[in-house]
Amino acid sequence: MTQVEHLVDTLHLEDLDNPLHPSIFDDNDEYDMLIIRLPIITEKLEAISLGFIITKDASYLFNAEKSRLEELGNRFEGPHQKIDTLLDHLLKSFHSYQDQISDMEETLYEDTVKSNFMTQWLTLKRDILRVERIMHRTSAVMQDMIQYYETDGSFPLNHYIDIHEHCERILRSATLQLSKLDYLYNFYNTRTNEKMNRLIFLLTIISAVFLPLNLIVGFFGMNTSGLPFTEGSNGTFSVVVGLVFLVVITSLGVLVWRRKIEYSE
Repeated sequence: MTQVEHLVDTLHLEDLDNPLHPSIFDDNDEYDMLIIRLPIITEKLEAISLGFIITKDASYLFNAEKSRLEELGNRFEGPHQKIDTLLDHLLKSFHSYQDQISDMEETLYEDTVKSNFMTQWLTLKRDILRVERIMHRTSAVMQDMIQYYETDGSFPLNHYIDIHEHCERILRSATLQLSKLDYLYNFYNTRTNEKMNRLIFLLTIISAVFLPLNLIVGFFGMNTSGLPFTEGSNGTFSVVVGLVFLVVITSLGVLVWRRKIEYSE
């Protein structure tokens, strides 16, 4: 155990060793503890927590693999470099989400939506919500740290303001992409409902046309005497003509009804 670890409270060491710990800034008499949680976008979304101990002379990063604090040197520059590197990578990798959403938007406009649209939408919604939630907390913690150290002459205020601005930029981007996803979902539902309404209308026309035909066929299919057109050589022809006439009249009636509905809307 290093000398600085003797100064750190046991509960704080447990917090530093917790890979799921949210962002937090805790000031103490002999040291300050800073934990920054950031999303990492690779093939799938992950999140890591960086734990720092800041003393009056130096800063230390908690190495989770070795379960110990490792000195970074300057009390403020060390944490700044670690956090800034991860934020720069996050800003670049977040563009992959933006590109996916743009591609989904184009497929909707061109009516070439893929069968996995909703699966992709749910995955993006889940990941970006998680990014937004993490960055909201991280941005607030960075603001607390800046306010606490801003009167310290050795504190590189502009560097940490730049980190906070990056956090806010990612947060705004996440919020914007979530709004786009909601828009795409509404657009997708509208297109789906429109196609469903067309299908239902087509089935309604088919039902309206064939219902009376089934009634007539069933009527003439009865094994009873005295049915119309049973005598003479043109009975079948007369029934067929009647059926065709009925189909035409029914179809025209449905079309007129449809136009009245569209006109009233």
